[in-house]
Amino acid sequence: MAFSTRLTSSLRPALAARHWAAPRQCRDLSTPQGSEPSLDLGGIFPPLTTPFSPLQEVDYAQLEGNLRRYASIPFRGLVVLGSNGEYPYLAPRERVEVVSCVRRALPRGRLLLAGSGCESTQATIELTVSMAEAGADVALVVTPCYYRGAMTTAALVHHYTEVGDASPIPVVLYSVPANTGLDLPMEAVITLAQHPNIIGIKDSGGDITRMGLMVHKTRQEDFQVLAGSASFLLGSYAVGASGGVCALANVLGDPLCQLDHLCRKGQWQEARDLQHRLIEPNMAVTRHFGIPGLKKAMEWFGYYGGPCRAPLAPLSPAQVEELRSTFSANGWL
Repeated sequence: MAFSTRLTSSLRPALAARHWAAPRQCRDLSTPQGSEPSLDLGGIFPPLTTPFSPLQEVDYAQLEGNLRRYASIPFRGLVVLGSNGEYPYLAPRERVEVVSCVRRALPRGRLLLAGSGCESTQATIELTVSMAEAGADVALVVTPCYYRGAMTTAALVHHYTEVGDASPIPVVLYSVPANTGLDLPMEAVITLAQHPNIIGIKDSGGDITRMGLMVHKTRQEDFQVLAGSASFLLGSYAVGASGGVCALANVLGDPLCQLDHLCRKGQWQEARDLQHRLIEPNMAVTRHFGIPGLKKAMEWFGYYGGPCRAPLAPLSPAQVEELRSTFSANGWL
């Protein structure tokens, strides 16, 4: 633990004030009666795309333009440098600069979650500290996966415990098996939920039974479960999730916040109707067309999408028409 302690001891006092919980109108669905989380993650978080210029440089002016539009939508906060931010394609310097840019533009009361997961524990700790210095409120730490055969429950618990011990800001676990080929084991989640600086998980696997079990098994801890997709947001709320980190929120932020509101008010029929209209567009910008599709759809709704970084390729004209048809068929265009 010496490395972890030495690295962050000088940062903790300056960053301790970041552990605040903004007031909300409604108790989180996953919070036991009489208990409040130390940092409320309840609500919708768009995992921001990273705007690039035609020369594939980070376009900070376009990023700021998107942020100005998102400021009018009642998001709980923003996620920067998640999978949809093309995180693996950004240099370390760019990652920190993007977080700093978003922090400067983010309205008071909105949380900033920043991806800081790397393949080694030491690199993850170092980047997490850098994200905290740049203004992140929470570190979102994806599972290391390059040597996935060696990523046993014990190895992952050790990794995240070291990161949680060293991080000057709270940590949210991130399980995204579609990208990593690795589901964070339930036993690891239950164990890590007991860590005082690990406050939740973003689960993108889509297994509602697993999410419900996570909520149930961690109900005595200060730990929240976030749905990782708009396609199963209502189902996640039904089993006790606190909120969602949803790619589609980059495009349809207001409808997703409305779905969050309906679920919290118990208006399940209206919530179900809205959820049904979001499933196909969400699948189109995630599983089917991915980030190029997400960026193209953003442009139809007044945001800057722009190009992806190579080797991600733009959509073909036929794919663009199929994507547009999906949004139109569900009443969004």
